[in-house]
Amino acid sequence: MPAGYRRQLYRDDAVVLRVQKLGESDRIITLLTRRHGRLRAVARGVRRTTSRFGARLEPFGHVDLQLAGSPEGVGSSLHSISQVEGVALYGKRFLEDYPRYTAASAIAETAERLTPVEREPSLRLFQLTLGALKALAVGEHATSLVLDAYLLRGMAHAGWAPALAECAVCGTPGQHGAFSVPAGGSVCPDCRPPGAAHPAPATVALMLALTHGDWQLADAAEPPVRRECSGLVAAHLQWHMERNLRALPLVDRREPPPAPRTEHLPAAGDPPLADRSTATDRREISQ
Repeated sequence: MPAGYRRQLYRDDAVVLRVQKLGESDRIITLLTRRHGRLRAVARGVRRTTSRFGARLEPFGHVDLQLAGSPEGVGSSLHSISQVEGVALYGKRFLEDYPRYTAASAIAETAERLTPVEREPSLRLFQLTLGALKALAVGEHATSLVLDAYLLRGMAHAGWAPALAECAVCGTPGQHGAFSVPAGGSVCPDCRPPGAAHPAPATVALMLALTHGDWQLADAAEPPVRRECSGLVAAHLQWHMERNLRALPLVDRREPPPAPRTEHLPAAGDPPLADRSTATDRREISQ
């Protein structure tokens, strides 16, 4: 540690992406924060039954924290968590719902992979991730649609968005009949490489709808169209990441139609800290 360095105390709100055991009673928490990007922090004693805030540091939760460390990266890469307040603990809503739990796991893993550099601010990805988890918790749209919308928009954030309204090779406008993951998306007849897929026009239309937030069209998509869309989205994502997502094959896409919205998030009894979520966060996936 550099001479004269003192650990700073600062606050931020974050989405909990992952937790790992450390020693007998501690955990390492991987966080995607609003202002400081992805970082890792030690939560001491949270595995003890007497811990004051262990239950608030479970995956998929939106939390407000006080951290000890350097936001600029001076000294240790591991921060320490000294205070935690729950804003919206979405993980509790997913524990008994396997499709939503696995979809949330895929979202959290994707967010971690899309932030390879620690402490690099990524407000857009933070808002997108938080919006996706909120949409899963509300259940207004089918789980698979929320997940695919998140993956498509996450790829757009990373610069990997598939070409859907023009040829990925020559740029000829239009919705073309072939789709090639190595080429970058839809391809025209002149640029179509060997082995290109030929998705149904409704599948490409669904991918466009999820990218732009046209939920009326997306919710009306038939199950075969949703499955084909999911396959193309997953293949495109993992091609550009150059590695497979562990959680993605576990996602259960067999689900009944989404139930009508019966609750309002945040609930009336939520603490005032829930007001820290901006309207932009809430609209990221639901629109």
